Amino acid sequence: MGTSHLSKENLIFKTPINEDIYIREQKGRFQKIRHCLSIVLMAIFVLTPFIQHNGTQAIFFDLQQQKLHFFSFTLYPQDLYIVSLAFILAAFLLFYITQFFGRVWCGFTCPQTIWMLLFNWVERRVEGSHNQSKALDKQPLNLVKIIKKAIKHLLWSAISLITSLVFISYFVKVKGLYLDFFTFQSSALVVSWVLFFAICTYINAGWIREKMCQHMCPYSRFQSAMFDQSTKLVSYNQTRGEGRAKRKLTQEKSAGMGDCVDCKLCVQVCPVGIDIRNGLQYECINCGLCVDACDMTMDKYNYPKGLISFTSENKQKQSWQRHLGYGVFVTITISMIFIWFSSWKSYEVSIIRDRQALYRVNHNGEIENVFILKIRNKSNQTNSYQIKVNGLANAKIIDHSIITIQPGELQTSSLVVSIDHAPAKNKSDINFNIINLEDNTSLMKSASFYSDNINY
Repeated sequence: MGTSHLSKENLIFKTPINEDIYIREQKGRFQKIRHCLSIVLMAIFVLTPFIQHNGTQAIFFDLQQQKLHFFSFTLYPQDLYIVSLAFILAAFLLFYITQFFGRVWCGFTCPQTIWMLLFNWVERRVEGSHNQSKALDKQPLNLVKIIKKAIKHLLWSAISLITSLVFISYFVKVKGLYLDFFTFQSSALVVSWVLFFAICTYINAGWIREKMCQHMCPYSRFQSAMFDQSTKLVSYNQTRGEGRAKRKLTQEKSAGMGDCVDCKLCVQVCPVGIDIRNGLQYECINCGLCVDACDMTMDKYNYPKGLISFTSENKQKQSWQRHLGYGVFVTITISMIFIWFSSWKSYEVSIIRDRQALYRVNHNGEIENVFILKIRNKSNQTNSYQIKVNGLANAKIIDHSIITIQPGELQTSSLVVSIDHAPAKNKSDINFNIINLEDNTSLMKSASFYSDNINY
């Protein structure tokens, strides 16, 4: 095959570590896809905290009360099993997609890439092209340079602050966050966290930038373990492109010349500053910018597109066996999530025996056992719960059998169960059926009933 070899052994390191990268702007089909995805993802990120459900924020992490509100669901620490499943599913989906399309997550949807290219877009609007930006940095300090740098960093700071406020709005109610912050009424804790994440965003997207992908991101280090010969990666066709040589648009391609005109646009547009013509490199994020740049050049010279393209070594029809590994894990995880949702209840119940006495006999000669009942209402509305006892003949609940609990409350109460005669066994099984009168769902809890015939 004419493309550069894609095996794991061919991962090479060609990026100069200390060289500043000035990203050239590029148009093309992959850039359009990225723009659309970036707009959609950023809109979801910004607008999600503003979604209201039953008069309150639909998605809200209440760290103080240790609750996660997700529309009609209120999840407590003991419910975070579903959150673990969601992260496991996301990881398997990421690895699954990586097996087929390489690091497309990094190139098209990773927040690091989105914010890095957003900051670069601002830089290009203020300082001009990548060459103008490079020349500006080399100039001695002057008024023009100070003004342009001040405007750029002011815009970067504004974007960072807005990003931080949006992130914090998932943990602080959005209704008061923005107004309180800009009117200086927010608490010192909120202000400190907003400024902390704003500074992190500013440094990460404005200064660290590609170094995150090159040196800090762990995903770039183990990505090759998920590649195989059928994985589609951005690759340079060496057979067609070499030997590379500069030429005029009207110049005929002479013998020994490849299609590569050595314009270096593929390097100039690369967010991580690598030369894709040097082979597969771990820093490559499969963003496709070099593909768009090369296709544009091929159009100018009337050469076929695809000198740099998303391709794989094995171009044969994909076999179903490739879907087995990660596909099975994804299917199992999704099934577990559905099982969890189908068994989830809007309330939790705990019943334990009162440890002060095994039993007691009341003034009517009835045998009583006392149980400690705890019910947590995890819904966003007031609910009433009816407690019924069964499994033991003539057993009944003394006093209240219906309990009303406010949203989010945990209520503890004593539950007295009596029986008018001693059962045949000293220790009998008893069941409590707790029914939510609002939606008619029920939970069954088991316990033990002790009688007066017990032997010590």
